[in-house]
Amino acid sequence: MESKLTTFVTGLAVSSPQEHILTSRLGSDSNLAAFLNGSGYIKSELVSLACYTLKLALETDSVDQTPVNRAEVEINWTQTCWETPSCAVLPKTAQAVSTTLKIVNFFQVKFAVRSGGHSPNPGWSSINQPGVLIDLQRLNQITVNADKTVASVGPGGRWGDVYAALDPHNVSVIGGRIPSVGIGGLILGGGYFYFSSQYGLAADNVKNFEIVIADGTIVHANSQQNSDLFWALKGGGPNFGIVTQFDLYTIPVKDIWYSITVYPPDQNPAILNAMAEWQENGAVSDSKGTVNLLIALESTTVLLMYSEPANNPATFAPFYSIPPAAVAMPASNYTVLSILQLVGTLTPDIPQRHDYRAVSSKVDLQLYLDVYTFWREQALAVYNETGANQTFVIQPVPVTLVEQGNLKGGNPLGLPNESFQCWTTLVDWDDAQDDATVRAVSIATSAKWKRLGEERGLYIPFEYMNDASRDQNPLASYGNNNLLKLKAIAQKYDPSQVFQKLQNGGFLLSKV
Repeated sequence: MESKLTTFVTGLAVSSPQEHILTSRLGSDSNLAAFLNGSGYIKSELVSLACYTLKLALETDSVDQTPVNRAEVEINWTQTCWETPSCAVLPKTAQAVSTTLKIVNFFQVKFAVRSGGHSPNPGWSSINQPGVLIDLQRLNQITVNADKTVASVGPGGRWGDVYAALDPHNVSVIGGRIPSVGIGGLILGGGYFYFSSQYGLAADNVKNFEIVIADGTIVHANSQQNSDLFWALKGGGPNFGIVTQFDLYTIPVKDIWYSITVYPPDQNPAILNAMAEWQENGAVSDSKGTVNLLIALESTTVLLMYSEPANNPATFAPFYSIPPAAVAMPASNYTVLSILQLVGTLTPDIPQRHDYRAVSSKVDLQLYLDVYTFWREQALAVYNETGANQTFVIQPVPVTLVEQGNLKGGNPLGLPNESFQCWTTLVDWDDAQDDATVRAVSIATSAKWKRLGEERGLYIPFEYMNDASRDQNPLASYGNNNLLKLKAIAQKYDPSQVFQKLQNGGFLLSKV
């Protein structure tokens, strides 16, 4: 035990007085001795000792010990993820993350990592006692290099802050569409943005990842260094370490054209027809345009966006003939920052329970109509029973998006080399007793997409990680070859499987 302790404490690189205190405290702890000797031990006491060690090894204000501040718990966007850890660590540097991982690893403590906390899946970015929350919110730096080609951002920042910082430089990045979403989780899951058809996913536009791997080593992953890890991080999720900085290629986009119109439910067949027509034609011939289609129970919102100043771009012709009930934003030229700010004002911050779901198919109007009809009937019935709001969202994935990913070195997602759509839903409700009833709608709807899609030769077995629900398995949808490659890379950089065995939740390779 003594040699293990000495090696551990020395590796933390603390001051001599701290080293002495820590060695004395740990060396006299009988529960720790039992743990290190493979005997029976009390887990809660071991976690408390890990929190004590974290407090001593890091800056005093970097560790929030029991009772953890309630505000720290409720940073998570959804009530389904409000869990209280034994302690929360808020590192300010990559070195602090390294020290944290060394301590977590030594004590074999369960942990969760939180970037922005926007995942609605319980345990993905939260953890209950006994366990440690690693909260990256203080790693929120945003810098731009001299020639404005690269923006370096921390994982704990929010996308709204990124676009506000980049606006004066007349550049943008491929990132998140909702300003309150955190940086880290979105990129590691792929990152679908307004201009992804033109530039690829957010992960495709990373120049370099600074990442702390399981043993506490800080490494860089890019096309020249650790290129296998670089590939794996472009959509492989939380399986390889904790990213402490993303260097993102900027794009020369600031001034753009868009319009936002609102329609009644009886217009939805016409809207879906326009969507399918645009996906089959305009989206393929002009990658500068994109359509965000959000069908709610009471109304449908259509965002048409073009990545440069324009005047009613011809690519959106199928939509122009459908009369809206209201115009939320008239067609005009605006900025990238303005749409993020607008979305921010439209995104409610009322504490609720939330869920997503993911399923994909080829572009097909009849399939869209049939699944939409099924979904609406189910969603209305559950709304009348529970008050839960649900949406029906078709996210276009033009072949140009896939091509951009391939041109930029590839990623592990295994996207088909054709245009398709990723369906998702946002589900909001209040009462935990209604969880199963409410979630049953999106579960049944995704099953409907799959059954009809398979019957008609239209199903695509891809689940977008950032939209996937807790019971789904997006990594398995990447294809067997990519999955085996991801597992080999995880084993190489994390041979002790710290991120597979100790990480509380997430789409982990060990679950596939």
